[in-house]
Amino acid sequence: MKAKELRAMNDLDLGNKIMELRKELMKVNSQIAIGTAPKSPGKVREIKRTIARIITISNEKQKGGT
Repeated sequence: MKAKELRAMNDLDLGNKIMELRKELMKVNSQIAIGTAPKSPGKVREIKRTIARIITISNEKQKGGT
């Protein structure tokens, strides 16, 4: 997701989105641990970056940033 889309969301939506992404990351990581190849290997990196974006944006909102 783009940062612009995430900034438009409220805190509740951001919390739900981060929980959804963490569940998805857990599924992909378990596939890797079992030994099966994930459908798209770049997905792990993308999910981690999106989680970091959400955390950064929520911290900015809490501190009163734009």
